[in-house]
Amino acid sequence: MGRTTLRELNGFDQTPASLANSTVILVDYQNTYTAGVMELEGWKEALSAAADLLSRARTTGATIIHVINDGGPGTPYDITDSVGQIHAAVAPVDGEAIIVKTAPNAYVGTALGEQIQRAGHDDVVIAGFMTNMCVQFTTEGTFLAGRKPTVVADACATRPLESGIAPVSAEQLHNAALATIGDLYGIVVRTAADLG
Repeated sequence: MGRTTLRELNGFDQTPASLANSTVILVDYQNTYTAGVMELEGWKEALSAAADLLSRARTTGATIIHVINDGGPGTPYDITDSVGQIHAAVAPVDGEAIIVKTAPNAYVGTALGEQIQRAGHDDVVIAGFMTNMCVQFTTEGTFLAGRKPTVVADACATRPLESGIAPVSAEQLHNAALATIGDLYGIVVRTAADLG
């Protein structure tokens, strides 16, 4: 049974973004998440969906911004090492901005807000790793900046965690993060094909 969302109570527009009139933010598609201690469940499928999103965005002429997390030398987020670099499947091309962040919300301490302002789009399409962390908090940041976020669910992934009370599967965490986003911060679509 469906529940009334905070978005509905506030009368927010429920129309998904149109790629041609959007800024697309690809969050942390780093090799970090494809192997080792931070490997995500379903990352291959999510990365394939992200590659489709990126291809569609490039075809429509959308503004594309790549975001990466820098954890410093010796960490799984070392952007000077191959482990921390953007996966080849969604690698930037000339003219696509790269924002380096150190917090889950990609607006904190970066020029992301200024880049989006320059692009001139109210609609922002977001996808990336991890759903419950940098995708969720960057979506919240986008909402709080007065923009209209749309998250592409199939292009996101996460890993299982321990809540302190009970284990939480990657699927549960992914779905809970998307539910939180959809309740207030933005619109959630399943695939890039669902964008206008």
